[in-house]
Amino acid sequence: MAEKLKVELVTPYRKVLSEEADEITATGALGEFGVLPGHAPFLTSLKIGELSYKQNGQVHHLAVNWGYFEVEGDKVTVLVETAERADEIDLERAKAALGRAETQLKSLTPEDHNFRVYEAALERALIRVQVAGKAKL
Repeated sequence: MAEKLKVELVTPYRKVLSEEADEITATGALGEFGVLPGHAPFLTSLKIGELSYKQNGQVHHLAVNWGYFEVEGDKVTVLVETAERADEIDLERAKAALGRAETQLKSLTPEDHNFRVYEAALERALIRVQVAGKAKL
């Protein structure tokens, strides 16, 4: 059994992460889960949420948007639509997006065609604000 996990996180636009980690935590479609070296192989979908990994005692945080998470041996492959490290997130811009989404949702009903669009925008903005708050100052 390896002592580290090899983590590859990729979006359609770039490779965001290629590191070794001691453990990984992510938000799957059925809830939060964690992976340690030696984990059983599995594949799951990810929802909008936070992905964090511990490396030499330091925890790193990313905001991710929909995708897939695969464990095979001690290699973890993460494919997502978008991913931002905590220190890459513009907190003011995320707060502005949060306000816009809240305002739009107040004027819509769940039956409205755009309701799910703004609900997802609200969820993305909330995660981005939370993750940005964890950036190293």
